[in-house]
Amino acid sequence: MTPSAPSASSEALADRLIHRDGMMLVLDKPAGLPVHPGPKGGETLHDHLDDLRFGLPKRPELAHRLDKDTSGCLVLGRHPKALALLNRLFAEGKVDKTYVAVTRGAPAEARGRIDQPLAKRSPHRGWWMQAVPKGTPGALEAITDWQVLYRSEGMGVMALSPITGRTHQLRAHLAHLGYPILGDAIYGGASRLPGGPMLHLHSRRVVIPLAKSGPPVSVSAPFPGHMRATVAALGGDVAALEAAADAAFSEGPPVSG
Repeated sequence: MTPSAPSASSEALADRLIHRDGMMLVLDKPAGLPVHPGPKGGETLHDHLDDLRFGLPKRPELAHRLDKDTSGCLVLGRHPKALALLNRLFAEGKVDKTYVAVTRGAPAEARGRIDQPLAKRSPHRGWWMQAVPKGTPGALEAITDWQVLYRSEGMGVMALSPITGRTHQLRAHLAHLGYPILGDAIYGGASRLPGGPMLHLHSRRVVIPLAKSGPPVSVSAPFPGHMRATVAALGGDVAALEAAADAAFSEGPPVSG
């Protein structure tokens, strides 16, 4: 189990803004902070949105979401028109997203694609997913491109590009591939006891085509502390791997995988 959610004071969240313009904010969300209220209660990002208005009459709203234990780039629309545009860009798959995960093991190949539908594992836990054969009733198409950035001591650092946006897609896909994410208590068998490893999944980069003409907005979030420590312990160069993740999918989709 990951530690309890970190303190999310308005000042602390403002310090974690990595992009701000008239249309959107991009926040480097800390691992352990939920974005929406849940059945167990507790502090969430939702509690602090009013404090991120920066002079606008309405608070920003989420254009997409990240799981509680996933860190990194989280996009918010600053007003209704901007939010509608961002929602459409995400829904139409026009936002390029790159995640980085530390995995238990790594594929022998350098890059590939997982094209494996996902379905609910249980009707009682609708957000727990599992990979299922194509044609399974109720299954949703799910596609993830991946690249191996680093291998060391039975571990890997992988860049991930979700082509679709299913619940827990990256976590379920990597577990299906045989290389679960370090610290994943649902799909990777990690301990749920206090002191166990945090989930090593980070939203590294978003590229958003906001303007009809001109370049898209590209924003990157630095690896969180627990991932930096793990990568360093494995002998990896954090700065080099961050740069490699940003460049990972510039060659286009893999032929197969």
